[in-house]
Amino acid sequence: MSKQATLPVTYTVISDFKEITKMRLSLSVVFSSMAGYLLGAETVDFTILFLLALGGYFMVGASNAFNQIIEKDLDALMDRTKNRPVAAGRMSVNVAFAIACLFTVLGLGILYVINPQTAMFGAISIFLYTCVYTPLKTKTPLSVFVGAIPGAIPFMLGWVAATNNFGIEPGSLFAIQFFWQFPHFWAIGWFLFDDYKKGGFFMLPTGKQDRGTATQIIAYSVWTLLVSIVPAFGFTGRLQLSIVAAIIVFLLGLGMLYYAIQLYKKMSVQAAKQLMIASVFYISLLQIVYVVDKFIR
Repeated sequence: MSKQATLPVTYTVISDFKEITKMRLSLSVVFSSMAGYLLGAETVDFTILFLLALGGYFMVGASNAFNQIIEKDLDALMDRTKNRPVAAGRMSVNVAFAIACLFTVLGLGILYVINPQTAMFGAISIFLYTCVYTPLKTKTPLSVFVGAIPGAIPFMLGWVAATNNFGIEPGSLFAIQFFWQFPHFWAIGWFLFDDYKKGGFFMLPTGKQDRGTATQIIAYSVWTLLVSIVPAFGFTGRLQLSIVAAIIVFLLGLGMLYYAIQLYKKMSVQAAKQLMIASVFYISLLQIVYVVDKFIR
């Protein structure tokens, strides 16, 4: 009887941990940083790779926990976020703040063990996400531009972890993920427009689900596609891409661009969802292609 009684509590603790850290998002960030590490490492050190994954998860978890503390009242207004632990009242602000601080210390401490530059970029990411991006979300669509900076750091963070150096290579990885975030997050902002409106969030560049927003989504999809194949032309140092891999990445980019154009044509929530899904597949497959290409060249 007592065992059955503890099951709901255990489930709540686990589900709340997943919610406060946004586990799926955090794991995607870990995946990006590990891909960046594999691209930058001349010899793969699995200890460093593990520390990067762990530190990266804590880093993103800290940012998300701080975000949910700041936005708890707004989260409670939106269907998408009203069940988050702080917004729903299952977790106190003090507990969430303690978790956020602990994750910050653990995340940056672990990244510092790898090398100081990795920890520095981790700290910049947490600061921009928490102190700049989060407050701007209710004030201006430019918040997406600011949020794209910490969002683009993980891919390059892996390279910095592998080399203890920031140069053209990690800068190129940063650019790829930076431009990609605009069609990705504007697609989310489009199909969640009404829900975001309840919380007072301004996510779309024109503030509306209109042709102007759809046009900008297409433009940034094109930029993403072009930046993603630059390493094939020999301008990006040790970050290189074979012709075959570049063609694959280009075709993947055309796939995302197709859904961006479909959104422009249909102007529908369904088209925005399809673009969002396509963008996730695009960035994940791009990273896999980059890594596989390095090791088979």
